[in-house]
Amino acid sequence: MSTTLQEEKTKPAAQRQTIPPREDNFTGATTIGSYLATRLEQIGLKHHFAVAGDYNLVLLDELLLNKNMKQVYCCNELNCSFSAEGYARANGAAACVVTYSVGALSAFDGLGGAYAENLPVILISGSPNTNDLGANHLLHHTLGTLNFHYQLEMARHITCEAVAITHPEEAPYLIDKAIRAALRYKKPAYIEIPCNLSAAACSKPGPLTSLFETPKSDPASLTAAVRAAADRLETAVRPVLLAGPKLRAYGGITSFRALADAIGCAVAAMPNAKSFFPEDHEQFIGIYLGSVSSPGCGEVVDSAHAILAAGPLFNDYTTVGWTAQPSEDKLIQVDPERVRVGGMTFDNIYLAEFLDALAATVKRNPATLLEFRRSKNEPIKPSIARPDAPLTRAEICRQIQDVIDSDTTLLVETGDSWFNGLNMKLPEGAKFEIEMQWGHIGWSVPATFGYAVGAPGRRIVLMVGDGSFQLTAQEVCQMIRLKLPVIIFLINNRGYTIEVEIHDGPYNNIKNWDYAGIMSVFNAADGEGRGLRATNGRELADAVQQALSHSAGPTLIECTIDRDDCTRELMEWGSKVAAANARPQQRT
Repeated sequence: MSTTLQEEKTKPAAQRQTIPPREDNFTGATTIGSYLATRLEQIGLKHHFAVAGDYNLVLLDELLLNKNMKQVYCCNELNCSFSAEGYARANGAAACVVTYSVGALSAFDGLGGAYAENLPVILISGSPNTNDLGANHLLHHTLGTLNFHYQLEMARHITCEAVAITHPEEAPYLIDKAIRAALRYKKPAYIEIPCNLSAAACSKPGPLTSLFETPKSDPASLTAAVRAAADRLETAVRPVLLAGPKLRAYGGITSFRALADAIGCAVAAMPNAKSFFPEDHEQFIGIYLGSVSSPGCGEVVDSAHAILAAGPLFNDYTTVGWTAQPSEDKLIQVDPERVRVGGMTFDNIYLAEFLDALAATVKRNPATLLEFRRSKNEPIKPSIARPDAPLTRAEICRQIQDVIDSDTTLLVETGDSWFNGLNMKLPEGAKFEIEMQWGHIGWSVPATFGYAVGAPGRRIVLMVGDGSFQLTAQEVCQMIRLKLPVIIFLINNRGYTIEVEIHDGPYNNIKNWDYAGIMSVFNAADGEGRGLRATNGRELADAVQQALSHSAGPTLIECTIDRDDCTRELMEWGSKVAAANARPQQRT
């Protein structure tokens, strides 16, 4: 969906978008960098993340002129993109600024994650001087070829819109086009700005309304889809609702709750939709994850006659190696722009609009909720370990549970932290963040940094394994720099436990670090981060109290446990994902 202004001009008139005329005398003009800053501020950004490089230095200067946004620095471009991804989770959108090629290619990893996770992250890259484009000479930070368009071509595959500015007059149109696409499709966008154009003059930003266009469903398709779904739910003896991860991105959380209240049946959530439906709601039955679902939840969902899945994402992870994919004959799948009922597709229908319309039509049927209540699947409250007993995973989780209140956001890293987090009980108002589609180990540390920047006043708790931490540990120093009181529970079991459960080998072993001690390195002379180590329950309880009372920076609590101490859910999930990976090739 990438474009340049010239490409837009060559389209047939009926397909062409309106291009604002250039103000040739630049009356009331601004600069391209200032125009971009204004637009980012107008869409609700109070921060943007950055790593400096010679192709973006003037752009960073221009962005700094906007005093309503703060420039937040990261240790490297991978962390920068994941920090922006975390900020978008808290704030709805985000931006990060990097340099050409050596910066952007690293940031593309996090941008791919934002695409997979439906987050509008705007990646802005400085690029070579426009005079170099046709000068037939080589440049630094490039592949050593005369093709300087490869970065734009790459960006096209991981964004909903990628634009490269080559003339000042086209900058407002292309910037708006990229930002509008990101907000509309809930996907990342890419903007490339040459280093000699960041301070070039362009027209001032016009009205903002066009950036927030709300699409409307086709009335006939909406009516037909609601009728088909309502009929399917009415004929189902046991219907169930399933909250999916796209509910938040596409504005459907409130509408989904209204539908749940209207029908009165059991409500489950996919793991990457945890906290999108209140866990203390009387209809909530737990997390659906096939054979490793919450107690009683899997049986209710699997035996349902109709499953309305709102904003779902069915992949090999969320279906436990394809063992928990709902059958199409009983599935009502509500996607962001279409609805499928028993294999029949209705297009041009938007998720929240459909859920609202269905809530006004559907008949009440609490059968699956009554079934769940009869099963009496009450969670077993974990026992308190002896204070001096060696620390266990269960004791860590018991103590973390006590830290979570209605103002807490719990972020969990890929690995057993997923399952430990999914087993946590969240009070209403608490939030949960997981990256289950992209599944990049190391995501959580910079994402937690970005989330904390975007959600001041919330208690931010991170559960991360030692192997994942080693990939992106540097961003803890930025938490120290900004005095963010993040609480990090680092589980030290000396390896990649999730990989062990999928397929073990010597490559799952890592070099141990002094994780608690590394905080003194990050603190240097002026930081106030704390590093603590817990080997038993008493030490962990003391560390938790210190963390809760420390507001001048992050607290990292290194929790040492046995290498084989992991959840039953991880072991079973890992074995089924491994079986899916190992399927022999089918010959046609």
